[in-house]
Amino acid sequence: MTETQTPDLTALAELDGFEQLMAIFSGGGPGAPIAETLGMDGFGGERGAIYVELVPEPRHYNPIGSVHGGVMSTLLDTAAACSVHSTLAAGERYTSLDLNVKFLRPVTTDSGRLRCEGSVLQRGRRTALAEARLYDAQGRLVAHATSTCMIFPAEAPAG
Repeated sequence: MTETQTPDLTALAELDGFEQLMAIFSGGGPGAPIAETLGMDGFGGERGAIYVELVPEPRHYNPIGSVHGGVMSTLLDTAAACSVHSTLAAGERYTSLDLNVKFLRPVTTDSGRLRCEGSVLQRGRRTALAEARLYDAQGRLVAHATSTCMIFPAEAPAG
């Protein structure tokens, strides 16, 4: 996939959300371009709880010498939203409504592999509340987020 292509998800349309994610994580479906852009290289979990991993590199830094808050926010958003995604029935979609992030300690390349663990706190018919916790390689909590997602039926394909 080139930078200008949008992932084709039609092959995954009949799967539920968890099955879609497992297909993507195993290479059986198109990956998220943002995961490739940032270098996320660890994915997994179960229904309602998904994790993502990344090894921080200097390319992730802000001008003051630590991992940019946007990189950490992207990990938190991915883990929280994918946890919601994992609860979707076939034919359901979602979008994030908000993301509330708290940065707790600086992250650098010395922090080692980051692991972001998301989980659904509450899932209704129209909305879901999820949280994500970002840990460094020593298991220290470095950031936390909550996210609200809106759930809706997938639109029928144009044709």
